[in-house]
Formats: sequence, structure tokens, C-alpha cells
Amino acid sequence: MAESAFILEEEHSEQTNLKALIARYLRYWPWFLAAVIISVGLGYLYMRYAPIVYESTAKIEIIDESQGIDITSEALSLFGQGSSVNMENEVQVLRSYRILRQVVETLNLDISYYQVGNVKTTEIWNPPFAVTKLVAEDSLETTRAYDIRIEGINARITDESETSRTVSLMTPDSLDTGLPFDITLRPDAVPEEYAGIQFRVTLTPIKQAVLNLAEKIRVEPVSKDSEILALSIRGQSVERSEAILNELINKFNQDGIKDRQLVSKRTLDFIDERFLSLSQELDSIEVGKEDFKRTNDLSYLDSDVDFSLQRRAVAQDEVTQLETQVSLADLLKKAVTAQSSYGLLPVDVGLENSGLNSMVAKYNQMALEREELLTNVGESHPTLIAISNQLQNAKVNIMKTLNIYQTQLKLSLRQLTREKNRANTMFSRLPEKEKMLRSIERQQDIKENLFILLLQKREEAALSYAVTAPSIKVVDYALTDTEPLSPKKRIVYPMSFMIGLFVPFIVLYLHFTINGKIQDRTDLVRLSPEVPILAEIPTFKKSRKVINAADRSVLAESFRIATTNLDTLLSARDGANGRGAGGASGSSGADGAGNAADAGNAGDAGDAARGKCVLVTSSVKGEGKTTTALNMAQAYASMHHKVLLVGADLRNRELMNYFKPDSFSFGLSEYLSESRVKWEDVIAGGFDNLDYLKVCFGGKMPPNPTQLLSGKGFARFIQRAVSEFDIVILDSPPSLSVADPLLLAKHADATVYITRTGITDKNMVRHARELQQKKQLPNMAFVINDVGSLNSRKYQY
Repeated sequence: MAESAFILEEEHSEQTNLKALIARYLRYWPWFLAAVIISVGLGYLYMRYAPIVYESTAKIEIIDESQGIDITSEALSLFGQGSSVNMENEVQVLRSYRILRQVVETLNLDISYYQVGNVKTTEIWNPPFAVTKLVAEDSLETTRAYDIRIEGINARITDESETSRTVSLMTPDSLDTGLPFDITLRPDAVPEEYAGIQFRVTLTPIKQAVLNLAEKIRVEPVSKDSEILALSIRGQSVERSEAILNELINKFNQDGIKDRQLVSKRTLDFIDERFLSLSQELDSIEVGKEDFKRTNDLSYLDSDVDFSLQRRAVAQDEVTQLETQVSLADLLKKAVTAQSSYGLLPVDVGLENSGLNSMVAKYNQMALEREELLTNVGESHPTLIAISNQLQNAKVNIMKTLNIYQTQLKLSLRQLTREKNRANTMFSRLPEKEKMLRSIERQQDIKENLFILLLQKREEAALSYAVTAPSIKVVDYALTDTEPLSPKKRIVYPMSFMIGLFVPFIVLYLHFTINGKIQDRTDLVRLSPEVPILAEIPTFKKSRKVINAADRSVLAESFRIATTNLDTLLSARDGANGRGAGGASGSSGADGAGNAADAGNAGDAGDAARGKCVLVTSSVKGEGKTTTALNMAQAYASMHHKVLLVGADLRNRELMNYFKPDSFSFGLSEYLSESRVKWEDVIAGGFDNLDYLKVCFGGKMPPNPTQLLSGKGFARFIQRAVSEFDIVILDSPPSLSVADPLLLAKHADATVYITRTGITDKNMVRHARELQQKKQLPNMAFVINDVGSLNSRKYQY
């Protein structure tokens, strides 16, 4: 339970501190209101005259050439590896000086047009005239500005040196005027519509214009893994910004197409060069092949092989046949030679000589006739002898014929053998010739295939050069939001409002932080938490320094609250000391019941009839000590308490300024220093003829105020005062100036320490706390004076 109570107490304390903090700043609400009005007004002027800036955006997609061709890239994309396009490289190309220079030169961005107003100058894109720069690029080193006014068909041009020239808008005459540009009227422009309007033309060096454009262009991917780039630019002219972005996209696309065409062009040039060398090489190979065939009697290798094989076979057959004939002729010759009688010779042994075969056949016929004849006649028969002679002659003829035939056969055999050998030699050399021919044909095939491949590649390169695919895909051409980027009403006005609140808050915060003066109740509570605060006195006009009994204002009620809390403080001390609550406190209670007189009579009984002495002091002069003492006395008197207000500040007669100087002759200093001055001589009446309020002024300033206040005479004065009055209020000097307040505090029942916002230093409060802790200022309580936030409250009943 104790812990819960502690937590609730902490939360309540935090809420109280927050409320106090808010109240501290709300006290200066006129500052906040004025600052908000001024800030919102400045915001309105900013919205009215600030340049209106729009943001134009375009989006392009970088086409990956490897997609659809390289299967590896598609596989990598499936695994989240992304494309092979390096987006950072593309961004750098887009923002490169080379590309941006092309945009500047195409759109003439080195020439800027403005419409000059009374307050602001607005950039425009299509003025009613066209300017053509005539100076060379290197001759224009700095930006030049020219003001132009259209006067009918003429234009008055004023340069930076305030030199004016009038030129015709119909026929350029820059050579006569010495201007670095020509100016002509646009065909669709009506000069009368632009009368009285001032335009401004600025000529910027190309390099500077490109650098300025590079600073404005922003290029970035729409996401980390995206192939889409977002291009944006900010400017006053929507048409100009959109034209720049669209032209930048066009130049970037053309640059990509030129890069691809350059590859195709270089391929074509390389192929054309190779065609020349390949044609010469092919011609050389074909001539060598022709010479080789002519030298080796080759036409077509396969047919040549067949012919050689056939020729070789024929020669072999003929040789075999001739050798057979030679063998048969030799057999027949041996048969003829070996025959001693007239027997029969072999017939049809296979000789291909028909004459010889006929001679053998006749011989055998004659041999058969002889055999028949021999059987009939004797060997000496003439007919038989004739036939035998004929057979002998026939045999000789056959032998001669055989010899001749053999000689012919051998001659033919030798010829056929040579032919056979020649055919064999030719056939054996065919593989070598084939190898050499194949080598020549192989070179020819290689060159022909290379020629055909290059021809195919040339057609592909020519087709690629003629029909080059774009390097980008335009997702969105330049678009501009209808709402300007700046200034924005939904941002400017809230920001103006916040600044209007923030500036006075910062000023007050710095003031509260740096300033060593107390500002409100929280400062006192933080610096001296154990010292109670009687009341907070609002700021009031100088003409209303003193309240009266019928006053029901906030000021009057503040002093009544102070006196009521002071009664409570005095009663608490009496209770702690064992004394009964009497005097002022008892009277206050009686006044609350509606019978002040009875309360005063009740307070006169016994020991409680003694009044209370209250010391009113402060740290320095000017904190409202005297005014507070006087008004507290008035508040007590209005509640029918007998009050004596004592001007105990013998060094400063501030209390006398509130009364008529001629209404008294003596004061406290005379009473304490001159025995002839009586009590009645120093007691004067108060305001409004109040019988309950009496005043004792300080009198003339004595040479020894401290001795007078520390003497027994002042003690007797206080004893008589508290015996005759319910409340004795001592208006003392400041505690930091002299020691008088500490002397007066010895006779006081309570000390009212006056502080003033913006005047009392925090170190003074710490000093007052030290005096209270040392018991030098008894029963001390604070009063906060000049609290400005209370002056607006009205309290009537």
C-alpha cells in the first residue's frame, strides 16, 4: 500500500509539473499568437511569390541482350541471380557528359528564357521569340543576361551594363547591333499580346550548361533487383523538364543503337577485307589444282582409278594369253621335233594361229593317207615316197611357222609386259596423287567454307546494321504531377504554424534556461520546496497599487488569499508552540462567520490578546515589498482586523509616497531617537478612513538606523504595538542590502519574503532559504509578485 501511494504521488507530481510547465508558456500566449500570425503571413507570401517547382519523372527498362540467347543467364535468373545488366553502368552512361551535351545542343539548353515579374522571375520554355547564339563556344566564358521587351515588330534589348538596343524581330541584324545572338519573332506569336512584358535571356557556356543539367538530373533504379530506371528532374517549366527527359531517353537509346551498329559496321569491314584475301587464296588454290591434274593426267580421281584398274586387268589377261600361246607353241614344236616317223601331230591344242592349225591338219591328213597307202604298197612305192617327201616338207614348214609364231608371241609378250608394268606403276602412284590432290582439295574446301561462312555473317551483320533493336524500352515518357513539388500548401502552412509556435517557444525556453530570474511558482518550489508560498500577486497598473475594502478584483483577492494563508501559517506556529489561536486568526474566523467585532472581543481574552508581528522583506529593491505590505495591511483592515503598518525601512521612505506628506510630523526614527516624541505622535490613519488600519512611517533617515532597530526602544515599540493591534506589519529594507531585516526578524512571528518574476534572482532565493534554515528569518513564506498570467482572470461575486 505504501508503494502504491508513493507511485500515485509521483504520478500526481508529474502531472502537476506538466501543468505548471504548460501554464508557464501559456502566460505568453500573445507572443505565440503574434508569432503564428506573422509566420502564417510569411508562409502566404512564400506561397504567393516563391518559384513554383515541379518534378517530372520518366521510366525506362534496360533490355538485356543476353536473354533468349544465353541459356545460362536465364538459369541464373531463375535462381534469383538477377540479370547480366549492370545498372550502375547504365546510370553513369545516362548522366555522362557526352550524352548530356548532346541533349543540351539539341534542345539549346545553353539559352534560358525567363519572364520577369514585379517580385519573382519565372523560367519559361516557349517565349514569343527565338534566339540563335552566334558566338563561338570558346568565346563565351561567363553567363550573360539580356532583358528584352517586345515593342511591336521590334525588341528593345538591355544588357548587363544597362546598354539598350532596338532590333527588328523580322530581319536579324546582329552584325549591326553587336549582339552575340540573333532574335526573331515566332510565326505564331502576336506581338501585341506581349506588350509591357519583360523577358530575360541568359546565354550560358555549353560546358556550364551541361554541368548544371548533370546536377539536376537524377537517375536511380526503382528497386534493388529491377531493370527499370527512374529519371527525374525538377524545374519551373513543365514543358522544359519533360522535353529534357524525353530527349535524354532518345539520345541514350540512339547511343545504344549506335554501339550495336558500330559492332555490325566493324564486322562488315572485317569481312570485306577477308573477302579480298580469300578470293586471292582460292584463285591460287584452283590454279595449282589445275596444274597438278594436267601434269599427272588426272581428270576425275575415281574414274582414273577405275580406268587404271581396267587397263591393268586387260594387260594381265593379254600377257597370260600370250604366255599360254607361247607354251602351246613350244609344246607343239617339241611334239613335231620328237616325232621320227610320219605319225599324227596334236590338233587343236589351243593355238590361236589358224594358219598353223591348218598346216597341222593337212599334215595329219597326209599322214593318214600315207598310212593307208603303206598298208597297200611298199616303202619304195613312188607314191608313198612322194607323200613321205610332202610330209617331210610339211613338217619343216610347220617348224618354221612355229618358230615365226613363237617369235611374234614373244615380241607381243614383251610389249604387253611393258604395258602391264606401266599400268602397275600408274596404279601404284594413284594413292600418292590422291593424297596430294586431297590436300589441295582440302585447302580449297577450307577456304570455300570460310568464304561461305563470312558471306553468311556479312548478311547477318548487314541485317543487324539495317534493323538494330532498341537498347531500352520506354515504360513511361516524361510525366509531371499536377501538384507542384514546392511550395505545397499542405506543407508550407502547417510548417508556418509550427514555426510560429516553435520560435517563441525556443525564445522562451532559452530565456527560462539562460535567465537566472524566477519566472513562476515552479521555480520557487524547485529551489526551496520546504518554504510555503502564500500567494501569487498578478501584474497591475501603476494607477492601481493599493486595494480598498470594496475591491473584488483579482488583485484584491490575491492579497486576501495571502493574508488568509498567513493566518494559517501563524496558527500552525501557535499550535506547535502550545499557544491558542487568537488575535488575527481568531478574528479571521469571526469575520468568516460574519461578526468581526465579536471575533475581536474574543481575541482579547487572556494570553491570546497579543497580536502578531509580520516581517515583510525581499532580496533587493524593486520587488514590490512596500506595495505588498501596504496591500496586505489593507486586506487585513477590510476584514476588520486592527492593523499597524510600520515603515521599518529607515533608509528609504518608500511608504510615505502612498500618503500625503503633510498629514504627519514624526515617524519611527524620531520615536526611537527622541524621548519627546510620544506614541500617539507617530501613529497615523490609513486609507479611506479605515479605523482598523494605522500607519507608522519611518520618519527622517537617522545616521544610525541599525543601532535604533537593535535597541530596547524598538523592542518596547513592538511590545506595545502587538498589545494594541491584531496584526503588526513591518516593511523592512531588502535582506541583501543591510542587516536591518535580521534585527527586525527577532521580533516577528512570521516572515513574508517578497519575490518578483523577472526581477528576483534564483541565487537570492537560495540566500533566503539559507536564512530560513539558519532560523534568522522565522516562519518564512514566499509571495510571488508581478505574475503576468493572472491579469486576465476576472473574479466577481
